[in-house]
Amino acid sequence: MSGRKSDSSSIWGGRFGAGPDAIMREINASIPVDKRLWRQDLAGSRAHARMLADCGIISAPDAEAILSGLDQIEAEYEAGGVPEHIELEDIHMQVETRLKELIGEPAGRLHTARSRNDQVATDFRLWVRDACTAADTALKGLQAALVARAEEHADSVMPGFTHLQVAQPVTLGHHLLAYYEMAKRDRSRFADCARRLNQSPLGSAALAGTSFPIDRAATAKALGFDAPTANSMDGVSDRDFAVEFLGCVAQAAIHLSRLAEEMILWSSQPFGFVKLPDAWSTGSSIMPQKRNPDAAELVRGHTGRIIGAFTGLMITMKGLPLTYSKDMQDDKAPLFEAWDLLDLSLAAMTGMVSTVTFLPQRMRAVAGTGFSTATDLADWLVRDHGLPFREAHHITGAVVKLCEERGIALEALTPEDLASIDSRLKDCTLPDLSVDGSVNSRTSAGGTAPLRVGEAVALAKQELST
Repeated sequence: MSGRKSDSSSIWGGRFGAGPDAIMREINASIPVDKRLWRQDLAGSRAHARMLADCGIISAPDAEAILSGLDQIEAEYEAGGVPEHIELEDIHMQVETRLKELIGEPAGRLHTARSRNDQVATDFRLWVRDACTAADTALKGLQAALVARAEEHADSVMPGFTHLQVAQPVTLGHHLLAYYEMAKRDRSRFADCARRLNQSPLGSAALAGTSFPIDRAATAKALGFDAPTANSMDGVSDRDFAVEFLGCVAQAAIHLSRLAEEMILWSSQPFGFVKLPDAWSTGSSIMPQKRNPDAAELVRGHTGRIIGAFTGLMITMKGLPLTYSKDMQDDKAPLFEAWDLLDLSLAAMTGMVSTVTFLPQRMRAVAGTGFSTATDLADWLVRDHGLPFREAHHITGAVVKLCEERGIALEALTPEDLASIDSRLKDCTLPDLSVDGSVNSRTSAGGTAPLRVGEAVALAKQELST
């Protein structure tokens, strides 16, 4: 048995020599995370102070002192950052305490007719609304990069894949514009999220509203909200906007991950479709020949963390009764992390798309493999001979089988070879089975033909200009 003297605090572990009070202070404090809301907290406090004075709830001199103090705090935080005083718990008490140090007794009047519950709900909505705007800007930048490269490669032929097998020839421009459409939907989701969250909880107080004659519409307008929230209990406990925002972040990250995966595949030697710049690659510690697509791999990896944050917040919220519970303090860390990862991933993928070197000659060579124009032969039978597609499909399958047996491509077959399968094939012209002929024929709306790609690029430019 050890001769060490027992201490009552030892049961809390070596770090917490002061016992349970120290643990409680640490688990209860959120200032390391929510200090990020300081700009929104100051904005909400300014709007609240002005409203209190306008409604005669506090005096004009007190409001002026409060506003002056908040301006000084803003200058301090801009210059030196937000200090982390664990004992003050969160950014709201941090600001209030500093305000009291600066202006004295009037600082205590700022919290009239509000609670930290509606205060944090308001701050958080303001932050998410700003993040929605930032996401839109970053996604628009990615779209612009995609459109520029799509225009450059409107007629560059590449293989289109299903099941990661060569399926039909497409154009690189068409392929890139698929991601433009994904980003377009992502932008619309963030816009919807911002629209739905744009109601102000301020004035809901702890949960039941307040007996003071406040003007919630005035604070809502001052903060750029469309209206106050309609129910005080919902106002303080709603985190739908945070969950929805994380859903938007997760979906956008999934799209980036798919693009990143293609860059990873395309830059590998078996594909050889692209060469990534040194700026988006790293070397190996042991293999000097390696050029690793680490930036793309990290974008792909970050997506898992983002989806985890989305799932985590949903699980946190699913079992909470009305109204506020301390569990909700954990809403910000995953959201901030997810947004930071998406913001970084968007910057990385935009840079990658803008600077990657595409290798169209290699793409074209692969586009012709795997009998990728077989569907064109079936379509020709339907169009020129009126066959049902299923019959044309069967005949074409026999043609492909003959090519496989001889180890040749479709366009290497002679008219006699084709006629041996079906007499109607004797009229088929071999250029119809070339990758260029295939690509140029796909002129349906939304198709891969260079003509359609050019039109899509023009439309995208018009959309991005508004």
